[in-house]
Amino acid sequence: MFDDSFIPVQGGAAIPVEEIAPWAVLGTLLALIFLYFVSTEQGAFALFQGTYVHEFVHDGRHLLGFPCH
Repeated sequence: MFDDSFIPVQGGAAIPVEEIAPWAVLGTLLALIFLYFVSTEQGAFALFQGTYVHEFVHDGRHLLGFPCH
């Protein structure tokens, strides 16, 4: 009547830090790049000419509470 295939196995092996660290660094780097573009680009500091980046992330800025004008 009941299928036990969804019960997790207890005592499984832990994932080594050496395998997690590169993915954690990559995820942190991507999050910081995203945060830069949403919070700062074409506001107080700009790496790109024009207002394309600002207009692309404009609604996201307001959604996250970053003032832009």
